[in-house]
Amino acid sequence: MTGQDQQKRRVAEAAAALVESGMLLGLGSGSTAEMVVEMLAARQAAGLRIAGGVPTSERTAALARRLGLPLAELDERPLDLAIDGADEVEQGSFALLKGRGGALLREKVVATASRRLLIVVDEGKLVPCLGRGVLPVELVEFGRRATLARLAALGLTPTLRQGADGTPFRSDGGHLIADCATGPIADAMALDRALHAIPGVVETGLFLGLAPQVLVGTADGQVLTLDS
Repeated sequence: MTGQDQQKRRVAEAAAALVESGMLLGLGSGSTAEMVVEMLAARQAAGLRIAGGVPTSERTAALARRLGLPLAELDERPLDLAIDGADEVEQGSFALLKGRGGALLREKVVATASRRLLIVVDEGKLVPCLGRGVLPVELVEFGRRATLARLAALGLTPTLRQGADGTPFRSDGGHLIADCATGPIADAMALDRALHAIPGVVETGLFLGLAPQVLVGTADGQVLTLDS
């Protein structure tokens, strides 16, 4: 296990330990969130009662089913707690960049339907400013060339994500994803508004104003708790 994997495992253990019996959960996507699902299954075997989990991706749903975690659907009742990873966490503002795994739309639906959002990351995901890597933007198939041109007109460099077979990658919702090179994002709120104003854009990987609590696994073996 690499040092990064060890950081992820420690932070996943800390997150799973915060879950209480009777909670309705949001189950995130990505490697660290999947470790949380595995540890929740172990806690369930030891007596924890989970009311249900709403998965943010088909991959997470399949893992939860295999491990015997009860699944649920979103309804009028808010989730007690959503646990998810992030690709970047901006220090100070707690703005998030997510979606490089392709589940950004469902992740945002679940995050905004939860009373509490807990983000689990290794310390390499902390950044002084969002935009160190690409920003995923989910878009519909119809008119995709026009949509990509409008993304480029914003000063972005969009690249349509490809699957392993060389065909366009599709999200669980059947949409395309454009990975946009932004450089450091000086005003994430303004960029998010501009992106949502483009017809054909479904969602962006900017997760803003969610006031998450962030658990960070560090190289020296600690788990830091950062409150927004």
